[in-house]
Amino acid sequence: MNYEMEDTQNSAPGSLPPAQAAKLGAPRRAADAQSTTKRLQTELMQLMTSSAPGISAFPSADGNLLSWTATIEGPDDTPYAGLTFKLSFAFPSNYPYAPPTVLFKTPIYHPNVDFSGRICLDILKDKWTAAYNIQTVLLSLQSLLGEPNNASPLNGEAAELWDKDAVEFKRKVLSRHRDIDDE
Repeated sequence: MNYEMEDTQNSAPGSLPPAQAAKLGAPRRAADAQSTTKRLQTELMQLMTSSAPGISAFPSADGNLLSWTATIEGPDDTPYAGLTFKLSFAFPSNYPYAPPTVLFKTPIYHPNVDFSGRICLDILKDKWTAAYNIQTVLLSLQSLLGEPNNASPLNGEAAELWDKDAVEFKRKVLSRHRDIDDE
């Protein structure tokens, strides 16, 4: 029995044997990485030349373009007014076709952020499109500070307090932020 022939016959039409597919995958991954690098460099230039007020982002100091540090300032007329939050961005090799992983590094008391800094925001999950960029994400997060989605909280206590007691909510926000300043 000719196993090569059988393997080819059982393959999907137009598909390559695994060894050939693996050889072709390396150049594709290199092209994806180059495309991602170019996109991130373009976004960095846009941020440096025309960033929106209250947000900033730069590649991490180690020179890894797939790892960034960002800041957002709390919007006026919210419990976060006057506060600045640090975030981390980790970009996948197929960015912008997949979203970055974004975490709050500054602890924050918020309905849509857990105590590990993970964020519940649809554009960072199933609603992501390649049309979004770093600035879009930062502006969305800044907006989320004043308009949480209490229907999908990661911090149930914060969601409940946001709806029931604005004064106590703000006290917890400031207390959590002060704890960081004291460390």
